[in-house]
Amino acid sequence: MIVVMSPQATREQTEHAGALLRENGLAAVPAKAGDSVLLVSEGTGTPELAISVERAEGVDRVVVVPGAQRLTSRGFRPEDTRVPVGGEGGVTVGGSGFLVIAGPCAVENPQQMTTVVDAVTASGAGMLRGGAFKPRTSPYSFQGLGVAGLALLAEQRGRTGLPVVTEVVAPADVERVAEESDMLQIGTRNMQNFALLREAGASGRPVLLKRGMAATIEEWLLAAEYLMQVGNGNVVLCERGVRSFERNTRFTLDLSAVAEAKRLTHLPVIVDPSHSTGQPHLVGPMSLAAAAAGADGLLIDVHTDARTALCDGAQALDAVQFAGLMDRLAPVAEAVGRTLVRPRSLAQV
Repeated sequence: MIVVMSPQATREQTEHAGALLRENGLAAVPAKAGDSVLLVSEGTGTPELAISVERAEGVDRVVVVPGAQRLTSRGFRPEDTRVPVGGEGGVTVGGSGFLVIAGPCAVENPQQMTTVVDAVTASGAGMLRGGAFKPRTSPYSFQGLGVAGLALLAEQRGRTGLPVVTEVVAPADVERVAEESDMLQIGTRNMQNFALLREAGASGRPVLLKRGMAATIEEWLLAAEYLMQVGNGNVVLCERGVRSFERNTRFTLDLSAVAEAKRLTHLPVIVDPSHSTGQPHLVGPMSLAAAAAGADGLLIDVHTDARTALCDGAQALDAVQFAGLMDRLAPVAEAVGRTLVRPRSLAQV
């Protein structure tokens, strides 16, 4: 059960509504949604309780949501959420637009960033991706430039007008990463890092939440609940493949999860065909399939000199491959009622 208090509700009225829930065996956790306070309970209670609470002073409405989901569910919000990124002149994830986010897996140096950003911008990407902090399976692999990488991302954002998304891996880094980016990414390895989720959710930035490589759809959506429970409604889900027995691909891209997540939640869902397949020749077909399956966008690795890449060069598209994909993507997006998203105010490169 979710009790939505009126924006004008007093503290006493909110406490009274909470007391009504507790008296009937429901523990309520306070949350925020815009200007309203929410009282969220894991239980559903009875129809009589819902009517009683809804009649209490200061209560706007009561939503009874079955299952484990609460704030992410379509029962709470039937209409699709649209997530703005980059403020005025930025982009929106969701709705009738189809957003392509592109860039290198890792930020390496100024020349690399300028070359790659020029390529993806020229081909029509709507946002820039790039990792400054890289959680790697091996401690001996390149771990990213850290704060220096954030500065390079911010430089490209200022130069081109492209909003930036980058990964944050530790709660202590959230504030600094949020200062230099337009959107925070929670990677597959941190999907259930609950302290990080709470800190990122409270940052004020939109959050891109990747599905864990061994996570169920329910676990993925409940991770998003952590972000929304602290008042962040600007959450975008990203399907990036799950671990299976198959060895020809890096992971197994679960496009059925895209359609199922879109049924269960109001949040936008995008797809990462690069990390899921690990093969450049598969990125194009899976990108087109994702668009046809109802995804709201793509997250694609692009590198203009993949042989020298410090991270995941084997899966990156080059500039020519990316341009070709964008040409093929436009008619597929249009066929399902979408148009490719461009920033509302794009500076000249």
